[in-house]
Amino acid sequence: FLTSLSFLDICYSSSVTPKFLSNLLKEKKIISYGGCFTQLYFYALFATTECYLLAVMAYDRYVAICNPLLYLITMSPRKCVQLIAISYIAGIINAFVHTMAASRLSFCGPNFIKNFYCDAPPLFALSCSDISLNYLLIFVFVGFNITITSLTVLTSYTYILVTIFKIHSAKSRRKAFSTCSSHLMVITIFYGCLSFMYAQPSSRQNYQLDQMASVLYVVVTPMLNPLIYSMRNQEVRNAFRNILRRTFHVKHI
Repeated sequence: FLTSLSFLDICYSSSVTPKFLSNLLKEKKIISYGGCFTQLYFYALFATTECYLLAVMAYDRYVAICNPLLYLITMSPRKCVQLIAISYIAGIINAFVHTMAASRLSFCGPNFIKNFYCDAPPLFALSCSDISLNYLLIFVFVGFNITITSLTVLTSYTYILVTIFKIHSAKSRRKAFSTCSSHLMVITIFYGCLSFMYAQPSSRQNYQLDQMASVLYVVVTPMLNPLIYSMRNQEVRNAFRNILRRTFHVKHI
């Protein structure tokens, strides 16, 4: 799951960041019509897939803490592959629906996107045709995706907390909390930005705040995820200490 999460972070950040960085060096910041919809498709695909993958990881933590003796049976390699495949299928369906619906819109100009990449709401704002269907699709699909995945996360962590509080050993409770803390931090950042960007009504949309949330969601979060998970890993911390010792010739860190 961590390998899949790392791959998704690389992919959905790479679908936006290279063009964003190249535009910073150009006076004329332009993206082609086809490039814009390609960016929209892959961004929606990888972002939705990560949304489901984080929910799958929450379920994985639930099984590991609440049913540890059945973990190897419940979360067999085949089951893990199936859950990852379902996450990608959900992402493909969501991306295809929104991209096809957006490609049917007419754009009369000026085609100036109020964001640093081609996201659905800023793209709809440029259209001179009826966008009520597009916003309905966002409400249905994004609402469904967020509801299903967030309920999975909340249900899993409710059972986890109940199980942890039943543990008598303080050391075991700390270990169980430590197991979940990295995932909880990632989920809080990811779902917080996602809800802010897509849950607000279009009439109240503030594009400047959306741009700030987009930077956090697309650029900062994929950069933080490896740090959050790695720094919670004792082997990674030990390797980092060894590198510092060799680099700065320090005996104890």
